[in-house]
Amino acid sequence: MECCRRATPGTLLLFLAFLLLSSRTARSEEDRDGLWDAWGPWSECSRTCGGGASYSLRRCLSSKSCEGRNIRYRTCSNVDCPPEAGDFRAQQCSAHNDVKHHGQFYEWLPVSNDPDNPCSLKCQAKGTALVVELAPKVLDGTRCYTESLDMCISGLCQVHFLD
Repeated sequence: MECCRRATPGTLLLFLAFLLLSSRTARSEEDRDGLWDAWGPWSECSRTCGGGASYSLRRCLSSKSCEGRNIRYRTCSNVDCPPEAGDFRAQQCSAHNDVKHHGQFYEWLPVSNDPDNPCSLKCQAKGTALVVELAPKVLDGTRCYTESLDMCISGLCQVHFLD
């Protein structure tokens, strides 16, 4: 009874070629066809509660451009924040309370549900009609609209961004 058969040089070469080609685990057909590297690890979540976003990157291995995306997102930290944490957009506005605007300090309140640009940080000076865009984009994981689960990612409102 023969327990093992010695590999021929050709079989060994085929096996090594297979190992080399499949060395990047977790590659999908899309990855191989587009000459993409494997997806990298997921980033830290953009928030610790209230729903945030995490991303994963991959790189194009081709000298030409690859088809498809080099970044993907998923939601994370989908647990309710404690009531004392407050609104995430409001936190971002209040971070500007100690910065002078035209020589004066203001207490900033969030302006939500902007139909033109829901992912910019627009805030209103408390007790005034002054509304200012304090940042071109809110932090990832900020809700686009108060009554929606859509979230801002890299300054754009993402309706369905899960892989």
